[in-house]
Amino acid sequence: MNTWRPASMIRVKALGLHWRNGRLLASEVYDDAGKLKGVRPLGGSVEFGEPAHVAVLREFKEELGLDVVIRGQPLVMENLYAHEGSAGHEVLFIFEVTFPAGAFDGQERVEFYEDSGAACVAHWYDLNDLDRDDGPELFPAGLKALLINPSCQQP
Repeated sequence: MNTWRPASMIRVKALGLHWRNGRLLASEVYDDAGKLKGVRPLGGSVEFGEPAHVAVLREFKEELGLDVVIRGQPLVMENLYAHEGSAGHEVLFIFEVTFPAGAFDGQERVEFYEDSGAACVAHWYDLNDLDRDDGPELFPAGLKALLINPSCQQP
């Protein structure tokens, strides 16, 4: 049973977008009952005094054991959300990242652990299969629209 709740403060996060054959690597997000609620790109919190680009590199090294390469400037978005009735507020720096040649070739599923020790699973998802009635949501809300049409901006 997962009892994670958002922090009651603004959090700064650094996420990485890794694509393989047009599909996005994203980690599963579950509700307290164990039902798949959605998926989210990998990454984590930016530590005090740490630039966001360093945080995303550190997170991929910690979670997957990989030295990734950042491509280009980050997309920045604000995420106000609710999880199990608790409000969350994040500012996200979202980077395109590439993996070393051969990393996870032939694997559709990647297992890893969060700093807390929680086991996680990530898959590569086609954007067309996300944010549909019969499929998981892509978190943060609004990310899919920005990825499909980068000229879209949050209000």
